[in-house]
Amino acid sequence: MNHLILHSEIQEFIYKNLNSDIQLLVLKGFSFPNVENSEIITQIEAKKRCKIKLPTWFSAQNIYYPNALNIEQTSSEITAKYKSELINGASIIDLTGGFGVDCLYFSKRFKTVKHCEINTKLSEIVNHNYKQLHVNNVETLPTDGIAYLKDTTATFDWIYIDPSRRHDSKGKVFFLNDCLPNVPEHLNLLFKHSDHILIKTSPLLDISSGIAELQHVSSIHVVAIHNEVKELLWVLTKGFLGDTVIKTINIKKSAAERFEFVLNDEKNQNSNYSTPLKFLYEPNAAILKAGAFNQVAQQLPVLKLHKHSHLYTSDTLIDFPGRIFKIKSVVPYSKKALKRLPITKANITTRNFPETVSQLRQKTKIKDGGDTYLFFTTNVNNSKLILITEKL
Repeated sequence: MNHLILHSEIQEFIYKNLNSDIQLLVLKGFSFPNVENSEIITQIEAKKRCKIKLPTWFSAQNIYYPNALNIEQTSSEITAKYKSELINGASIIDLTGGFGVDCLYFSKRFKTVKHCEINTKLSEIVNHNYKQLHVNNVETLPTDGIAYLKDTTATFDWIYIDPSRRHDSKGKVFFLNDCLPNVPEHLNLLFKHSDHILIKTSPLLDISSGIAELQHVSSIHVVAIHNEVKELLWVLTKGFLGDTVIKTINIKKSAAERFEFVLNDEKNQNSNYSTPLKFLYEPNAAILKAGAFNQVAQQLPVLKLHKHSHLYTSDTLIDFPGRIFKIKSVVPYSKKALKRLPITKANITTRNFPETVSQLRQKTKIKDGGDTYLFFTTNVNNSKLILITEKL
């Protein structure tokens, strides 16, 4: 890292240009002794990304930033705080430390934290930033975490690992063995050094495949922020042979929606069904990712519209982990009914329906937005319906 970037005049320049057009800034030109303009642009772009995602870093003085990609790949402070609240103890080792956001929150729950990062430049940056943030119980190690475990006899209360997509892996990654480090390949090594392992993966990872690849999965946390799933957290407990519990959370500004279930219960229990009643319920993204389609109807006083629709209904309004709508009318779907809809502007959703939103908009000429919500779906009798609703 170039420590000259931390000089006050350069830091002031970075701060003043956070909202500047980068291309215009480059064309206009600027210069500082012994600092490349590209280095300063990197700092501006990375710091800008931290304003909402990493407010602790954004607000602190003399923080040094890696490239914007490192910021993009790191945990947000919201998700780092959540995962830190799941675990605690005397010691933890993060085998894939990255920018160090998770370790900062682990430092509040553990006496000692080891941060392993194979990128030596990034490790140096993290070490510098921890000093600025007055974090004193994290040891930064510029090394490969798996290699470190192979060379030590130390044990830890927890091991944390955030595998990334292999460089030679094409497209989206749905399996752990397509990631680095290859966690399934190193499970015996990990359990040699700890009885408790926490793994963070992309939300794209297939839950069933992940359970098949891993061992002793005691729980899986599906974490969403404002209805967008951000990560899956896998809790492995050495020797655990019980049923895996799935815990979902959708973190919103006002509150957090939580729902949990035993995975085998979802597989072994069925839903009760009904035609649309007074209210319509759409589960949040975390529940949908978790596949809790039957458990929603088992645990809550709602009925499902169809096995594959994943929409629910009731006569009495309930508190529900997702969006809630009042059904104003139910229209049997047909070409004539579609043309006669007295609506020019609405939000359209399709669930278990043969046509897409764009196709329906093209047919109806209904513009996006407004207070009306149209659900095109299939009911328990396999009839196609249009539900005209308003959001509560």
